[in-house]
Amino acid sequence: MNTLDLDWVRARFPALSSELAFFDNAGGSAACAPVIERVQAHVERSMVQLGGTHPWSQDATQKVAAGHEAAATLLGGATEDVALTPSTTASMARLAAAFAPALEPGDEIVVTDLDHEANIGAFRRLGEGPEGRPGVVVREWCFDPETELLTEEGLRAVLSERTRLVAFTHCSNVVGALHDVARLASVAHEVGAKVVVDGVAFAPHRRVDVAALGVDAYAFSAYKVYGPHLGLLWVAPDFRAELTSRNHYFLPTESAAYQLEPGSAPHELAVSLPGIVAYLEALAEHHGGRGLDDAFAAIAAHEQALAAPLLEALEAMPKLRVMGPLSADAEVRAPTIAFAIEGVQAATIPPKLDALGVSIRCGHFYAHRAVQRLGLMEQGGLLRASMVHYNTPAEVERLVAALEEHT
Repeated sequence: MNTLDLDWVRARFPALSSELAFFDNAGGSAACAPVIERVQAHVERSMVQLGGTHPWSQDATQKVAAGHEAAATLLGGATEDVALTPSTTASMARLAAAFAPALEPGDEIVVTDLDHEANIGAFRRLGEGPEGRPGVVVREWCFDPETELLTEEGLRAVLSERTRLVAFTHCSNVVGALHDVARLASVAHEVGAKVVVDGVAFAPHRRVDVAALGVDAYAFSAYKVYGPHLGLLWVAPDFRAELTSRNHYFLPTESAAYQLEPGSAPHELAVSLPGIVAYLEALAEHHGGRGLDDAFAAIAAHEQALAAPLLEALEAMPKLRVMGPLSADAEVRAPTIAFAIEGVQAATIPPKLDALGVSIRCGHFYAHRAVQRLGLMEQGGLLRASMVHYNTPAEVERLVAALEEHT
């Protein structure tokens, strides 16, 4: 495919402007126009109850169903295995609570010290604190201090014949490195464990395909993939069979939506999800390709070209430490680049860059345990510049110049 036509791309995002170089995309990306248009149209004309016989209700019912179908497309799974929630935090909390009744004393849950707390916390609570199941043991899979990656060796060290579930991240939101999920999932499956993966930091950058990954549950946030503030959760049928419904007792349980969407999803947001698919398909077509695979291939190539000069510049700055791989290779990392400056409080830097029209963020980014282990909490955590495909080389140049001036 051709180099990204950034004028075409950026014209599909009404929020973008030349005045602000936006590098906080890992916290939430701009919404694309097809999503915005669908939200507005539904609020204007279709805010009615679903399941009725009158035309307005039938139309709204069809559009919400199409939202679930779009979510399934984005995940690479079947529609009946997809639930929509307010966020990935909510997705993981509901999934953990639904799994809890299946646990018995002596069962083990494996979590990491690298993940966003949404994934760690939900499954830690199955064995810890007042919400925990009696006798359930939580084991921690620690990241390698040299590579800041989760390794197969580290996983094998905490698995046993009593391991029931392993939860880990596809891509850390503070390290940016991509994990070989298919391989790690296969290792967990050797002992019969279910595998739950947080894909929030992966999904804006690469195609998600749950079938190829071989996992049992996968979640990400649509509002970080150019869409509305919703969580997308896929759960394999055999895993769903072990769950206790979080919905009303009299409702059927043949779909993840019925099991894990108490009160349903916000209709005006659900109906906008086809807008993400429409945008990505249009991006592929505009660049001579077709479908989501080609769209994400173009995205990955562009993001690699953005990350390379930024990583090179950061590596050359004195007293600056980059988290994760120094390679920009799209097979190795996402363009979510976190770093720390020796002796500098993280919170002092973003306001200086704001004055130059460059937006980055600082803190622990809810990966509190990881940032603690990295030894960076005393200086206020990390600085993070997170890019997506609508960022431009000129914006990267502005970021580098701003950092050189103020670090």
